[in-house]
Amino acid sequence: MQTQSPDTSLEAEKVLIELIRQAPLWRRMQLTDQMSRTARELAIAGLRLRHPSASEAELRRRFADLNLGAKLAAEVYGPLP
Repeated sequence: MQTQSPDTSLEAEKVLIELIRQAPLWRRMQLTDQMSRTARELAIAGLRLRHPSASEAELRRRFADLNLGAKLAAEVYGPLP
């Protein structure tokens, strides 16, 4: 059996999964929210590196491209500046 992450042992992953299963729903939702925020922050940071002169509004618009796809983002938010 293989783990989800190559740098995690099978035993450690089993413990982590069991802890998540035992956690109350509010805690699992909190963890999910934190992971989503982290992923969004990392995506924005990557966009900022690729487009250093972009405004915050442009970065948010480019982030929409990543999440929605270029076509839908353009329909919803208009073209990129």
